[in-house]
Amino acid sequence: MRFFLALGLLIFSLTAAAAQTLKVGDQLSIQVMQDPKLDRTVVVDPSGRIAFPLAGHVRAAGQTPQALENLLKAKLKNDYKDEDLDITVALTNVERPELDDDLKPKVFVMGEVQRPGSYTVRRRTTLMQAIALAGGFSPFAAKARIQIRRKLGGGTESTSTFDYRSFESGADLSGNIDLHAGDVIIVPERGILEF
Repeated sequence: MRFFLALGLLIFSLTAAAAQTLKVGDQLSIQVMQDPKLDRTVVVDPSGRIAFPLAGHVRAAGQTPQALENLLKAKLKNDYKDEDLDITVALTNVERPELDDDLKPKVFVMGEVQRPGSYTVRRRTTLMQAIALAGGFSPFAAKARIQIRRKLGGGTESTSTFDYRSFESGADLSGNIDLHAGDVIIVPERGILEF
């Protein structure tokens, strides 16, 4: 009897772990106890990766939150030699969207914004409106190198860039384009010498 009980618990734990496997579009809360400035919410992008300061682009899709914690610890350990890193990864959107939500037109805002994720667009939405929906830029945003990626017919993709600094100063207002459903906005992390 104990054997069957142990076997049942093992199967249940394996099923629960598989249910927590990260997927594209999942929103994650990542906290680094030793450096709260790194705490952030990220979204697993369409390529299955997340962007995290000091670690770069990290594969997240297909992993459990615990496995992603271990991967981030390994990538950040050289920056925190004297301490045992305490990193927590939590899935914040536990409920999967309904099929109806998948059919609504969306744009995706990723990278260095306050609330990365997908946003439903029901009417004309500009690039700056989408960034505002995502809470604006994070302190680490490279505002002069924003990318807009759009799928075209035939499986091709176009990429354009937007310089927020030129837009903000009024020097170039043409970059604030109207978005189409499926557009992906990427706000990269700024470099060391970039302001």
